[in-house]
Amino acid sequence: MKKRSILILMVSLTLGVSSVFSQSGRKPAAKKSSSAKAKTAGATAISKADIEKGKSLLSQSDCMACHQIQTKTVGPAYNDVADKYESTPVNINKLAQKVIKGGTGVWGQIPMAPHPTLKEADAKKMVAYILSLKTK
Repeated sequence: MKKRSILILMVSLTLGVSSVFSQSGRKPAAKKSSSAKAKTAGATAISKADIEKGKSLLSQSDCMACHQIQTKTVGPAYNDVADKYESTPVNINKLAQKVIKGGTGVWGQIPMAPHPTLKEADAKKMVAYILSLKTK
């Protein structure tokens, strides 16, 4: 139950990172051709510093009680979450909300516990870190 909830939380975190970066004051990237846009649709610029902050936040949370990086425990392995979800603003927002609100159904019937006191910006950084673990 906890594994599924953690996975959902991590996915929710990943989906919420884009709004954090959209207000970062960065200059917009040069326009891409329509074929390039199709290949990178939803891609988000996440800094290494934000990913490292997400890793730090994750290590200080209760997430590791149900999740491990490479091994499924109560919830899915973070690598499996990263392989399932592309690191896009939509996915980071979605997964961040799952982490905050909890949920069930994506990885089985074990629910992920909600984390209502977690700040959305922090949840997004945590999800961004998790999605950075993609192996495929």
